Amino acid sequence: MAARPRPTRLSRLIGVAALALLGACVAKDAHVPDFARQPYAPFARDAVIAIAEREWRLFGATVQDAPTDAPTPVDPARKPERVEGLWQRVGEYWWLGQDADRPEHAWTGKHDARGREFPAERDERFAWSAGFVSYVMRVAGAGARFPYADAHSDYINAARRAPGLLSAELPTAYAPMPGDLICHGRGASRGLRYEDLPAGHFASHCDIVVASTPGELHAIGGNVDDAVRLRRVPTTADGKLARPDGTVLDTRFPWFVVIRVRYDR
Repeated sequence: MAARPRPTRLSRLIGVAALALLGACVAKDAHVPDFARQPYAPFARDAVIAIAEREWRLFGATVQDAPTDAPTPVDPARKPERVEGLWQRVGEYWWLGQDADRPEHAWTGKHDARGREFPAERDERFAWSAGFVSYVMRVAGAGARFPYADAHSDYINAARRAPGLLSAELPTAYAPMPGDLICHGRGASRGLRYEDLPAGHFASHCDIVVASTPGELHAIGGNVDDAVRLRRVPTTADGKLARPDGTVLDTRFPWFVVIRVRYDR
């Protein structure tokens, strides 16, 4: 039998580089459970809704219909995201919702990536609403198709730029379904329009629609007054986002884009 050729130095270097690259790819989601990484089941609308509702119940099943930019005053020491049992849960949102090569994956409801407790009055730097959405999508089995991020604008822009698993829909033309995301701008971005997308990095918030009834949607979001809360959102007769009188979008809730999610089942 002929002797096998000895690998050259170049081929060895290429092999090492390939293994390193493969290791890096695996490491990004190595901390994710097999049932979500493989995943064990198709990415399903019912799974996203059930997981979001489970987390809402964990935080007390409260309803918050006030605008996100007008939070209810809360004693900093009593913020839900900082109490025992819940700051750790927010840490799980970060750990599972972000790729392992992002520093945010080590945050909690009151700690930075080095485990240092940050002041309650300065928690805006560690806002976790996008981390919550990423967590729900990851655990539900979206796999590598979802653009996990610490900012909603990342997946809003992705849905507008390259529709696939996610597509950005005009709120006046598309009626959100349970499992979709409804999004609005925050702060200086409250005037953002669908036509402005993609728009780089911008402050925003998205909720997961969990139910639809005549004239109203129920949507769950993270980091709403420092907790997971449900809000009731008015809709028109044909199910599109509306103001309370059922005519046009309410200026308190300038929803400017709906993220349609295409599920496997």
